[in-house]
Amino acid sequence: MSAWGFEWKLLLRARIPVAGLALLAVLAIASLVSGVQRIDGQRAAIARIAGLQATDIAALKAQHGDSTDAGSAAYYTFHPTWHPPSALAFAAVGMRDVAPYMLRVRALGLEAQIHDGDIYNPELALAGRFDFAFLLTFLLPVFVLVLCHDLRSAETESGRERMLRSLPLRMPGLYLRRATVRGLALLACVGVPFLVLALSQGVPVLQIAGVLALGAAYIAFWIALALLVATRGWRSATNAATLATLWVAIALVLPALAHVAIERAIPVEQGAEIARAQREAVNHAWDIPREDTMQRFYARYPEWRDSAPLGTAFHYKWYLAFHQNGDDAVAPMAAAYRDGIERRTQAAATLGWLLPPVGLQAALTRMAGTDMQAHLAYQDRIRAFHADLRRHYYGYLFRDRPFRQADYADTPAFEPR
Repeated sequence: MSAWGFEWKLLLRARIPVAGLALLAVLAIASLVSGVQRIDGQRAAIARIAGLQATDIAALKAQHGDSTDAGSAAYYTFHPTWHPPSALAFAAVGMRDVAPYMLRVRALGLEAQIHDGDIYNPELALAGRFDFAFLLTFLLPVFVLVLCHDLRSAETESGRERMLRSLPLRMPGLYLRRATVRGLALLACVGVPFLVLALSQGVPVLQIAGVLALGAAYIAFWIALALLVATRGWRSATNAATLATLWVAIALVLPALAHVAIERAIPVEQGAEIARAQREAVNHAWDIPREDTMQRFYARYPEWRDSAPLGTAFHYKWYLAFHQNGDDAVAPMAAAYRDGIERRTQAAATLGWLLPPVGLQAALTRMAGTDMQAHLAYQDRIRAFHADLRRHYYGYLFRDRPFRQADYADTPAFEPR
């Protein structure tokens, strides 16, 4: 039997390492199943959108009949938008657990609708739900340290190291081989369940390989740390305490402190402030002359300037115009908010080069399309769709075209990608 075979045999004969590997495999399966259930629930919710929307439209038609005012349709119709999960989303739920992946919007002021939907504090979270990314980032290092904290000290304390040194072999090579075997065993415990579920979920092969490569590199980092501590020649208990301290510092304390520093260095107003400012601008329009509202609107959107003058009666084109003015009023705030979030995201990505746990989570959520960038891209699609909606209804309102029941079918539909 080769030296590698002996190392595998020694590992599989040790009760504590085998029990630890079995527990890791069970946790890996649990994290993957949890992620799949979460994402399947989101897919099921998205699949119900079409039926629910058809029911809503039928109710609107029954209520308003052949109304000649497109404003009623613009005001009462909620249009669904959604962000479908990628095939890999089950492995790293990311922002999908704390940010809306579905949002119903009307052709009114958009900023309040978007930022009312942001029910989370828009800053990068540390630990998320129990998914595969959480397992890899926070729990896997614990198992690495349990299996590798006594690579050398166990031999020293048992007196075997002196005997081994008398043999014609290189001790560094022995410990490196032993660490490699244990690292491969750990990778198999998390990699095999992931591979099986990823294939069943239709994840592209390159993404599967990428996740496994990230897992292998992460394990290698913690093993290297354990080997570095082992060179100090301390006892096993001291090694374990040192490595546990390093795990707490690297995986928990330093990322938390770094995120606090990022928040202080890059201040960002809450989305609720934008929603409040937009509502104040909209409410203020009721207290000023309607001509002032329309002049401000036409100055920004001259293509509608040739619309017929407002009469004394209420007209929805005035109502939608001051909602548009409200969005325009808070546009600088929204741009600053977006810029701040993107700068924070970039700072956190840079931090990942220094702190492997942060880098691993950032890489996994980026691959899965569940990071902040993916959420902001979804908001961009909402804004583009909302602009189409407004132009559609403006064509009726500012040209005094009648809006019939059949016209509901011509309303723009949201494209998720």
